[in-house]
Amino acid sequence: MAEMLTINSEIALAQAQKQLADLWRENKYIEVDVRRKAKQRTLTQNRALHLFCQWLAETLNDAGYDMRRTLRQDVDLPWTQAAVKEHLWRPIQLAMTEKRSTTEITTVEPTDIHAVLSRHLGSRLGITCPDWPKRDQEAA
Repeated sequence: MAEMLTINSEIALAQAQKQLADLWRENKYIEVDVRRKAKQRTLTQNRALHLFCQWLAETLNDAGYDMRRTLRQDVDLPWTQAAVKEHLWRPIQLAMTEKRSTTEITTVEPTDIHAVLSRHLGSRLGITCPDWPKRDQEAA
């Protein structure tokens, strides 16, 4: 009979070790299927992503980098939160994680994606990317 163990703390790890040892002693045979899966990003991280995209849109617009100047010559639009997410964030996310939707990213991936985006905008455009929002920050 297949049984799923979720190990997400030191206590759960100790319990799983005991359970595996007991099963081994009883059966002298165990098959273990280990799946490494980070937790999905939280709703707080999702709000932080949207706030960051808004701040970056404002930063790019204030620096005179409209979408035409930043991406393509045939597009002449100011940056918006949605445009930052779709044209800057998502391509980096997809390249780094192979995940198209932000609902699929883990709790650690936004920090990594932010670092790559910041480095890219700094080296390519000289833009200082906004910091990742803190938990207590809200849209102005």
